[in-house]
Amino acid sequence: MPSLIDPRQVALLVIDMQRDFCSEGGYAQTAGLDISPLRAIVPAVKTVLTAARETGITIIFTREGHLPDLSDCSEAKLQRSKNGGAEIGSAGPLGRLLVRGEYGQGIISELTPLANEFAFDKPGYSAFPQTELQEILSRRNISQLIFTGVTTEVCVHSTLRDAVDRGYRCITVSDACASPDPQLHDAALRMIDVEGGIFGQVCDAATIVTALRTLT
Repeated sequence: MPSLIDPRQVALLVIDMQRDFCSEGGYAQTAGLDISPLRAIVPAVKTVLTAARETGITIIFTREGHLPDLSDCSEAKLQRSKNGGAEIGSAGPLGRLLVRGEYGQGIISELTPLANEFAFDKPGYSAFPQTELQEILSRRNISQLIFTGVTTEVCVHSTLRDAVDRGYRCITVSDACASPDPQLHDAALRMIDVEGGIFGQVCDAATIVTALRTLT
């Protein structure tokens, strides 16, 4: 079982569980990605989220997305999205793809943040650059992070690596993260464990829920 510290120093990150990634007609499906693995983790994320709420730890949601004029989207990222068949800012069934304030950019209804929880937008893959994440964690004296969300190999891993470099203890919940490609998901989890856990610990949702309940 992962070692959790004082609940006042632990935060749960729910990364990019947005309609643009997890719902039909969103960015991911428009890009030709299989969203079924992303949808499949919703019950596990909800289970961890419920336990975190019961425990009273800090809960933080992130949403990848850009300003309507795309001024915070680099030309390189915009070009990559064009190459992938889902141009950022273009019109889709859920609104403009990955644009802040559009329906598709919002968190899925099953995981709606509560009023006392943090939820913010990020223009990059990591949740640290150009966001208030570091300020929130510092102000609350957070030193340990629990990771859930999508996608394992991109936004979850980017944020995880950034967090480790900043000195945070990290736990990634294996079945509460997902990728459209299961092989990439598995590889991303294996990377965490190398060199004695270079990027922290990995456990499943049932294990982290049990650990969280020991904190209450």
